[in-house]
Amino acid sequence: MQRRFADTIDEMRGLINEWSAPSGFSGEPQADVLLAVSGGIDSMCMAELFAALDPHLSFAMAHCNFHLRGEESDGDEALVRSWADAHGVALHVRDFDTETYARENGISIEMAARDLRYAWFAELCSDHGYKAVSVAHNANDNAETLILNMLRGAGLNGLSGMSKVSSVPGVPSLPLLRPLLGCTRKQIEGYMFANKHAYRDDSTNALSDYKRNRIRNEAFPIFETVNPSFVRTLNREMGYFSEAGEIVEDWCRAAVPSVVREDEQKEVLHIDMETLMSSRHWRYLLYYILEPYGFNSTVLASLEDLLISSRTISGKRFESAGYELVTGRNELLVRPSSVPAGQDIMPVRGSGSYHFNGRTFKVEVLDRTPDMSLKQPAGVLLLDADKLRFPFVLRRWRSGDWFVPFGMRGKKKVSDLFADLKYDALQKESAVMIVDTCTDGMAESQHMAAVAGIRIDDRYKVTADTVRLIRII
Repeated sequence: MQRRFADTIDEMRGLINEWSAPSGFSGEPQADVLLAVSGGIDSMCMAELFAALDPHLSFAMAHCNFHLRGEESDGDEALVRSWADAHGVALHVRDFDTETYARENGISIEMAARDLRYAWFAELCSDHGYKAVSVAHNANDNAETLILNMLRGAGLNGLSGMSKVSSVPGVPSLPLLRPLLGCTRKQIEGYMFANKHAYRDDSTNALSDYKRNRIRNEAFPIFETVNPSFVRTLNREMGYFSEAGEIVEDWCRAAVPSVVREDEQKEVLHIDMETLMSSRHWRYLLYYILEPYGFNSTVLASLEDLLISSRTISGKRFESAGYELVTGRNELLVRPSSVPAGQDIMPVRGSGSYHFNGRTFKVEVLDRTPDMSLKQPAGVLLLDADKLRFPFVLRRWRSGDWFVPFGMRGKKKVSDLFADLKYDALQKESAVMIVDTCTDGMAESQHMAAVAGIRIDDRYKVTADTVRLIRII
């Protein structure tokens, strides 16, 4: 095992030098690599192997005390401190209030700990000039990650597992090393027992409260009865998955331009359904397009079912964290979530730019000049500022909305306007209503001052008597 580790590190030496050094540090580095050491058997094995390297690769250590296990956490820190002192290795220690961070950010304890430690590791590398961060993920961790990715529907990339060299999250120029990735947990245990090296047991590893622990403690023993070498088998297969993933990635990257177009602001994605579904592999191509926008396997399954059914698909809405997907007659539209969940209005309190319902509006107040035309330019709304007063609101269309079209006297339902324009459900979803909330006698909830970019209510038009006007582009 020690020989295999040394060979792995030799490979990584060259890779480290190929990566950019951390920015913001101008002095001499104290060490080449920063080791993330928890005190558990995997990380202590990594530390022991680094210490035994010949030729030596200088390293420092970082220990996170997340204070999640009371005295056990403090015992882990004590062991790491003792080992660092005995070996003359520089050690950084930081305490974290992990539970508070998780609660304030609405994430799990596991994700909170991950975010906190990697942000701190990047900070240490920048401050002290370390060239890389090394973590103790092993072959079993990789196999567990594969199973977790399969359970949550992570796609082909999720089947590729971890790599020996990647980058620290959020810092593409900083290498993240996994020198134990080719070693199983049994090999690590054998090495540590044979050499009587000290380490700490995490009592929570025996509990199956977390998905990873349940896979490790309950599922893996069953798999081992079928194939005692299944961890190695899975790790070998992940190498093949990774190569297959690169092939698929190349194909998808070439196919996307014929299927997808962006709006001028590069905020809204238009997916041509006819072109998409003409592809033999349209399901995976759709996944490839939508996965970066946070749409999960459940949404994708529902969308696929809708696309291959004979049902009318126009006007359906799907949501992810931060984005919404709306189906039209001939296209799918992906755009940033325009408003907080459960809200469909945005107040306009004065001049400025407003982003709502996937569109950006520029609102200006202008003094009318004698030479100013009274005509409504195409795509631009001109309204009398003394008739439409701030604040007014932007909102989505609702059934029953009405207005008095420019140049007419009688009411007209906005739905009838959409019918005249031959709007499909997607276009209706994208429409934005301008609603007067201040003018006496006109502040009815379903009375529109204008349909943005299309038509204004006659009672708000600019006339020869207009002193100030609102221009909405």
